[in-house]
Amino acid sequence: MFGRTWHHDVLRKYVILFGTIFNDIWITRDNRDGESIQTLKVPLSYGPKEKFLARLEGNPDLSNKIGIVLPRISFEMTSFMYDSERKRNTLNRLYKQPTTNGTDDSIAYQYAPVPYNITFQMSIMVKNAEDGTRIVEQILPFFTPEWTATVNLVPEIGGTFDIPIILNDINVNDTYEGSFEERRAIIWDLTFTMKAYVFGPTKKTGLVKFVEANLHTIIDESANSAVTVTAQPGLTANGQPTSNAANSIDYLEIKSTDNYGFINDFIEKF
Repeated sequence: MFGRTWHHDVLRKYVILFGTIFNDIWITRDNRDGESIQTLKVPLSYGPKEKFLARLEGNPDLSNKIGIVLPRISFEMTSFMYDSERKRNTLNRLYKQPTTNGTDDSIAYQYAPVPYNITFQMSIMVKNAEDGTRIVEQILPFFTPEWTATVNLVPEIGGTFDIPIILNDINVNDTYEGSFEERRAIIWDLTFTMKAYVFGPTKKTGLVKFVEANLHTIIDESANSAVTVTAQPGLTANGQPTSNAANSIDYLEIKSTDNYGFINDFIEKF
């Protein structure tokens, strides 16, 4: 698109980030005396809840063990919306300095990312009401109403971003219908909004190693002065920083990762 092809897989990373938050939820089941008799991990899958309900209804004779199917958590990315409140100056850039052991002295950069709100729908499907409340109870305390993760989205520039995930609302539905031989499914629906960013292509630019500025000052109506200021890096042949132009190697040979000094020169004219 627009003459270039690139990808940073940030949308995939957002899905992985969201799933990672909820991929280690465990619940216990107790007997009448309050003693734990079963501990199980709640499976997490990407996909709409309707797919899992169809699989559940496809085995009405209860031949499968309940623990294999329920409880279960599913989630999916459902919508995108541009967030104008978080818009940055489009001309701002994000930079990454070259590594000290690299031969490429250019700087990688990107323009400011574009903010988007991504909606995630998560469904918790359980057979027993107590299973559902124990799962939800492990989630709610961390969202007040948001939980923030720090993620390195684009390694090419090495920048990390804080990505808030906001819990919008919670609904619970009981799908118990029909005869007593049919399965029962209690479904908790949680809606989240992720404050995300999408990025354009990574570009490279050269380093500014020599600067010259001409300044003019008006003294009176008949006279004025001019000053030419130059600045450049200074480095001796043995790798030591210097501010003496006579002792420095050519500034074009100095890399951004070198421990260089600064050579400033002022030429005043009247």
